[in-house]
Amino acid sequence: MITNQLLHQLFLAAVFSILGLVILGVVWLVLVKILPFSLRKEMEDDQNIALGIVLGSIILGISLIIAAAIHG
Repeated sequence: MITNQLLHQLFLAAVFSILGLVILGVVWLVLVKILPFSLRKEMEDDQNIALGIVLGSIILGISLIIAAAIHG
């Protein structure tokens, strides 16, 4: 009985983790498409630290929203 509940909870955690990663990937692809400049060029060639901080903040914010939505 307990084993079935544990396996069910682990399965749900894995499903929601994958779903969250997919949503985060879609958000990243949307960002790449809508920004008027190349993220790769700005981050690697120009070493734009401010852009890295902003993108990291966006990723953290979206991750928190996804986690709150999944957790309920």
